[in-house]
Amino acid sequence: MRKLTAIAAALMAGLVIMGGPAAAAERAIIVMDGSGSMWGQIDGRTKIEIARETLGGVLTAIPDDLELGLIAYGHRERGACSDIEEIVAPGTGNRDAIAEAVGALNPKGKTPISDAVRIAAESLRYTEDKATVILVTDGIETCEADPCAAATALDQQGIDFTAHVIGFGLSDEEGAQVSCLAENTGGKFIMAGNADELGDALTETVTAEPEPEPQFAIGPGMEDGVDRPGSDFERIVLTDADPAICQSACEDNAACLAWTFVKPGVQRDDAVCYLKEPAPAARENDCCISGLSDKPVPVDRNLTAMAMLAEDVPLDTIDTFWEVFPIGEAGQPGDRVDYRYERAGYDRFVEPGRYLLRGSAGMVSAETTVDLSATETTDTRLVYEAGIVDLTVAPAEGLEPDGNAYINIAAGDETETAYGRLVHVVPAGAVDLTVRIGEAELTETLDIAAGQTLERTVIVPAGRLTTGALYAEGGPVVESGNIRYDVFSAKKKLDGSRTGWTGSYGAGDYMLPPGDYVVEARLGIATAEAPVSIGAGELSEVELVMDAGVLAIEAPGARRIDVLAGKADIEGDRARLEGAYGEALQVTAPGGDYLVRVEYQGDRAPVEQAVSVTAGERTETTIE
Repeated sequence: MRKLTAIAAALMAGLVIMGGPAAAAERAIIVMDGSGSMWGQIDGRTKIEIARETLGGVLTAIPDDLELGLIAYGHRERGACSDIEEIVAPGTGNRDAIAEAVGALNPKGKTPISDAVRIAAESLRYTEDKATVILVTDGIETCEADPCAAATALDQQGIDFTAHVIGFGLSDEEGAQVSCLAENTGGKFIMAGNADELGDALTETVTAEPEPEPQFAIGPGMEDGVDRPGSDFERIVLTDADPAICQSACEDNAACLAWTFVKPGVQRDDAVCYLKEPAPAARENDCCISGLSDKPVPVDRNLTAMAMLAEDVPLDTIDTFWEVFPIGEAGQPGDRVDYRYERAGYDRFVEPGRYLLRGSAGMVSAETTVDLSATETTDTRLVYEAGIVDLTVAPAEGLEPDGNAYINIAAGDETETAYGRLVHVVPAGAVDLTVRIGEAELTETLDIAAGQTLERTVIVPAGRLTTGALYAEGGPVVESGNIRYDVFSAKKKLDGSRTGWTGSYGAGDYMLPPGDYVVEARLGIATAEAPVSIGAGELSEVELVMDAGVLAIEAPGARRIDVLAGKADIEGDRARLEGAYGEALQVTAPGGDYLVRVEYQGDRAPVEQAVSVTAGERTETTIE
């Protein structure tokens, strides 16, 4: 019976200590353990029976204005960590509903303590309002969560969040695993294991008059009623509860940028001092007194720089290559200590000292000397006195840019080449431009002003010429890759020759300046030519008729095969048109008559045979 009384007192303590005996919290939720272990016994009675009876008695004594709710876990499913239910939402006048809900609990499942407390906090809108959770549990977390981490997160995110923990028959080791829920949120942890010890503790916390709030001397730089949660790197327990000791500890520690003095009785009987780096944000909370260090604060980045095309025009569309060189005692730059490509500017921490900062982009560069410290940010600009050219090339107005166009710019000794599109930083002033689409070329000089971005599609008048060939009128098509096409100016020079523009083997596809041309095709000993006119932005197609056929000769035992003109000249000689060593020869020849001469190894006399070639056909002959 003494243990039952102790547990009742523990539950009452959880409800009363939320605001001290004189004032209850505005809103609270009881999180009740409904796991299978609640069927365990204390003094011959199950824990769930004790909880039902005890809570029923406690509820009759809670303040009328307390908004109280109930969450239970482990009461609906076995082995489910998600079995958490808000049975009664927080509100006044909930005594009977909560008592009835606890009376209906049927323990069976796991113990998801961390998630249950988090869900209760969220139901209480803990990030907006004061919130208190009273956890009643007979076991430790069994759902692979960290109650200590959960408590810390809730404490840091909440406006004034407190979790009180009441344990049923927990061992010391088990109690240590759940007590951090209370300790990390400024709540109370009460073990209901020894009736005498528990009775004394509950009498002190529930029925005794609270001791007068201790008074602290608030000196310069101290923030009374302010907590700065987070960023702790050292914790000091203070037997002498004086915030000035915490403030001095921060000033004496080179790394400390802020401090928080936690008043006695909040986390433990003694005061606690936390040293912090970096300085976290201030939050109103009567638990604490805080402050910022007076020492110079190291900055995260002590050098920021922006590349500028001109004094008032930043370069923020093209990367700058940044380099940092230390300057020695003799005033000369040393080995580079940092380099990187950045578009938004240089923004880094560099060890204090004197440096040369250099920026380069495209064809330009600039540099400056900077003196850096650990506590101040040096902001500088590198002005290039430059512009940007963004160039594409098209063969006529209104046509899409040519993705293969050649683009070259030159300024002084610097040049840059690209195909299709060129985007580059150039010095202000004259920039020489050369562009080509196929054989069409244009050169001009651009005048670039500092800060200017010149976006331009350069028009290089050009037309497209495609070539093909037929063996004869009506076909077949010449598909051989051995056919050679050459493009010449239509107008002849004084010596009768023509200027050659371009050529290729196989089907031809060329870009040419507008004008008149002659296309010549050559395959074997057959040739053909055709005139063509090219217009800017237009397609011209030429299909030449070779008026030729294929002659295939086989001569077993031959040393050499020659194809001669079918008709001798006035002196009786025949022109040799084609020939090769070996026993076979194939040649494309104009339609007509020919003489084939075959020479053999040794003393065998040559053999001659007349053959005829028909345009568009294949002629095969064997000479024995």
